[in-house]
Amino acid sequence: MEAPHIRPAEAEPRPATRVTVDSPERMQELGRRIAGLLRPGDLVLLTGELGAGKTTLTRGLGEGLGVRGAVTSPTFVIARVHPSLVDGPPLVHVDAYRLGGGLDEMEDLDLDVSLPDSVVVVEWGDGKVEELSDDRLHVVIARAVGHEEVLDDVREVSVTGIGARWADGRLAELAEV
Repeated sequence: MEAPHIRPAEAEPRPATRVTVDSPERMQELGRRIAGLLRPGDLVLLTGELGAGKTTLTRGLGEGLGVRGAVTSPTFVIARVHPSLVDGPPLVHVDAYRLGGGLDEMEDLDLDVSLPDSVVVVEWGDGKVEELSDDRLHVVIARAVGHEEVLDDVREVSVTGIGARWADGRLAELAEV
């Protein structure tokens, strides 16, 4: 009988850092702050409903990384590469919304080849790209609800570091305003 696959302790998630964002500009600023923590080889998964702010956050990541080109949703092209203008890592921005399968369906994108030298951000990547790296950030963006109504511009952002790369607690500084 084969032993069950046990994930190494380094791949276990850390407690999430939670940030309340009250405008698209603040979401972009959060992206710039997260970018200051990233380095080549980092994988970032973005989760949130349509219109939650995933692309806005990624725009801030692009600004923080100093990449070329307007960061827009790659929904119809699936992936865009934004080269660095400051000798940093390129940003590979992927929208997996239209991809139904897991990593097998995404093989044509060669994300495993891009990852070591780039920062790879995958919108709608849950259940599709986690196998790319034991170390990754998982960012969940939810619309805030108050008194039984959705607060239009307010988002609750949860940033979870998974793996040894994020073990030092540096994500906590994102919650500091």
